[in-house]
Formats: sequence, structure tokens, C-alpha cells
Amino acid sequence: MNPNDTWAVGVDLGGTKVEVARVDSAGRLHQRLRRPTNVKEGPKAVEREIVNLANELQKLAGSPPIGVGIGLAGQIDPREGVVIFAPNLHWHNVPFQSDLKQALKLPIVITNDVRAVAWGEWLHGAGKGCDDLVCLFVGTGIGGGVVSGGRMLTGCSNTAGELGHITIDINGPPCTCGQRGCLEALAGGWAIEKVAQEAVALDPPAGALLTKLAGGTPDGITAKTVAEGARKGDLLSLRLFERTTQALIAGCVSIVNAFNPCRLILGGGVIEGLPELVEQIDQGVRRRALSAATKSLQVLPAKLGNNAGVVGAATLALQTFKNEDHPEV
Repeated sequence: MNPNDTWAVGVDLGGTKVEVARVDSAGRLHQRLRRPTNVKEGPKAVEREIVNLANELQKLAGSPPIGVGIGLAGQIDPREGVVIFAPNLHWHNVPFQSDLKQALKLPIVITNDVRAVAWGEWLHGAGKGCDDLVCLFVGTGIGGGVVSGGRMLTGCSNTAGELGHITIDINGPPCTCGQRGCLEALAGGWAIEKVAQEAVALDPPAGALLTKLAGGTPDGITAKTVAEGARKGDLLSLRLFERTTQALIAGCVSIVNAFNPCRLILGGGVIEGLPELVEQIDQGVRRRALSAATKSLQVLPAKLGNNAGVVGAATLALQTFKNEDHPEV
């Protein structure tokens, strides 16, 4: 069968945009549609937008999809597809899967957005052909996905892959999860931003370039600003990213020792902003992790980039529904 004949709708649902794409079983993206997320009007408005976009894709394709995969930032009940909590959407206990299934008359699967990306990288990106890998995505927050023995780990209550909440320093800075010293609290984009703004406030002359890059306002400094400063050789920026690098190495050492992956795949905005972090993390992990755990290890950059969300969500749908010729809806 031509892989173009079997396709799924991939949905990347965020707090500012909803993006849908037609993705075939070979991971190729054929059409992509994007709209602003109507968060203020609530779940029903978002549901209507996804239905409209999915129907538009069907018209463009000329054939029905095998199903719909949705990735969103939040906690999902895997059995019922209920969105228990989605902070960017301000949702609590929303029966999104059943509502969409009724509206679209198609099988639906919903997962955490980072796990969706991990699905895409595993089957169609840097993890292709590998049965033991870890994806670590370092953006505003930090999350990941773990594939062991050819299976994506979900955990007892569907929270496997919360790698950003590995404890790096028990006396470290507070994290958004309520604990202290998490990897995310030391190396996530929001943490880099916070530390950079504090450093500039304490020493404005040292932060002059960062302030300039942020448009003259220290409060406007972001992780992207710090990455730009580091590329320009700014000493404060370089010092901040050395702190980030060491935290990421510590976290990756724990991940490699715990899961013994063949591939550690690194992606997300912070990694993309400073791609040399991949090599630095690789070297640091090989120095500090168990030698047996690094013997066959490859540390690689993610491949799918901005396509990762929709490709990964569609890939999950294709894997979930591929053996169902006539799934019940």
C-alpha cells in the first residue's frame, strides 16, 4: 500500500495557536493549517476550530484519515482522554477526546505535547530505527519521552517522561512544580530568563549588552536574548549558559544511568538557540556517566524542528489505529 494512502491528522494545540497537518504513514507532512487558539471562549470554541481544520484537511486530501492525534501541554487521563489540567488553556477536567470523537466521527487519541514530539522523533526523526532512546526537550520548560525495548513508556498514571523534574540540587531554586532544584528550575527557558534578569539587576554594567539586545529593558531579557549574547561572546551570557550546561549535563547523566538509551536526542528552543550544547552535553555525559551506560550511546540533535508537534501527534494516531480497519466511533 502506498504510504500516502494512509494518513492521520496531527494536532499541535498550544495556548496561542492550534496547528493541524496531514501526515502519512512515512511521516511526510502534506498540508498544514494554523489558527489562533481561542482560549477565552473555552474548550468548545477550540473544539470547533479543530473540527473545521480537520474537515478542511479531509477535503484537501480527498480521503478520510485513519484518526486524529492531539498533543497538548497538560495532564491527560489515558483511558478516557480527559484533559485533567492544561495550564496554557486554563482547562480542568475537560472530556476533550469524547467530545471531539462525537463531533468528527473519527477515532481520537490525546497525549502530552512533549510525548507527542518524542513519538515523531522516535519513528521519523533522530530516533528512527532505534528501540531504546530518550528524547529531552529544553524549551520554556523541560520534558521528554522514554522509549525502552521498542515501547514508549507511559508510567502507572501516564506521567512518564517528566524529565524536567529530576532533582539536580536539593537546595536549589524553587521550581514551578513546588519542589526545589529541578532540572527545569536550573536549565529551562523560564529559569534562564529569571537568573539573567536578576544578574543584570545586580550588575547593570555587566548586563549592558543583554539589556541592549532586549530593547533597552532588562525585564525583556529572555533565554533567547542570553543565547544571542553568548553567540556574541558576552561574558555574563557565557557564564549563565555555563551554569545551564552543567545542569543539563547533570540531568543527562542521571537519565543515561537510569535508562541506558542507545540514543539521547536533544531538542527544544534552548538547544536550537545554542546547538553547540549538544556536543558539550555529549562530552560531559561521557566523562561522568557510568562507562557501561555510555559504551553504545549516541547524543544527537532532534531532527523534526517546527514539524515535530504535528508529525508526532499524527504518528501516535497512526500507531494507535493502524490495525483498526473500521474503528468504532
